[in-house]
Amino acid sequence: METGSGDVCTLPEGCISHVISLTSPADSCRSMAVCTTFRSAAVSDTVWERFLLPDYQSILSRAVHPVEYSSKKELFFRLCEPILIDDGKMSFSLDKSSGAKCYMLSARQLFIVWGDTPHYWTWHPLPDSRFSEVAELINVCWLELGGTIQSRVLTPKTIYAAYLIFKVDQNSRGLGFPNQETTVKLGSQVSKHTLSIQPIAAKRRRTRWCMLNLIWGATGEGHADAEENQFAARAPQARDGDWMVMGECYEDDGEEGHADAEENRIAARTPQARADGWMEMEMGEFYNDDGEDGEVELSLMEVKGGNWKSGLTIQGIEIRPKK
Repeated sequence: METGSGDVCTLPEGCISHVISLTSPADSCRSMAVCTTFRSAAVSDTVWERFLLPDYQSILSRAVHPVEYSSKKELFFRLCEPILIDDGKMSFSLDKSSGAKCYMLSARQLFIVWGDTPHYWTWHPLPDSRFSEVAELINVCWLELGGTIQSRVLTPKTIYAAYLIFKVDQNSRGLGFPNQETTVKLGSQVSKHTLSIQPIAAKRRRTRWCMLNLIWGATGEGHADAEENQFAARAPQARDGDWMVMGECYEDDGEEGHADAEENRIAARTPQARADGWMEMEMGEFYNDDGEDGEVELSLMEVKGGNWKSGLTIQGIEIRPKK
């Protein structure tokens, strides 16, 4: 790779390190292929301390577990994997390509209406959660949660998005209709989205049948007729004084039978699978201009339908640069 690289490789290593530090972590890694001088400069602490941003020591002091490293480059990539901070109520990481800061607010760091009432929400650990406990929705008709983060702790001049990190149980109820509404606000910036935590699938019907044998001195006469009637009747039908057959009964799970369910499904944003086994949905975005002192407000709610909801597990809300 050194052949044909020109006089650039004869520049002082300190000069090359300074230039590389003005690029990005991804560009720094690419520059290592130029020549041995670039390779040496690209791994220097001068370069990677610049990518770590000024307050990384403060972040390390808040870590639940000590972060060990032998170089600033190793520290950078160590921080690209989430670490727990603030007594385990938040996680921090760096975006690998840009070095921008990323945070996740745990469920315990959020405001959840009725979250401390065991009849409505329970708290328990999950092996694949980065936090010690998650919030599981047992049964509510008023779904509302939210959180805040100070804009000054985020990377300036960066477009951020907030994502709800969650799971939905296979026996969940009431999460597909109506849609949920989210708001992300920073100062005059307001981003609102319509979400569907559990998009409504093709209409399903659960059917149950009931037969009542009213034996009035008979020994089974009319049984064949009753069996045939099972598939035809929609109201109780007496058969020769021996059988009464209840017709077809449909059960509505609270999400089906709405005329606008199809429109509901098309209009809303839908979940995306994550590599860690969880689901995520974008709640909204904002531009963190100069990292001025402001509060980013995050919220999700569904309070209009009045139907009961269950089977939702919340890990937290993640704030990271929008790709």
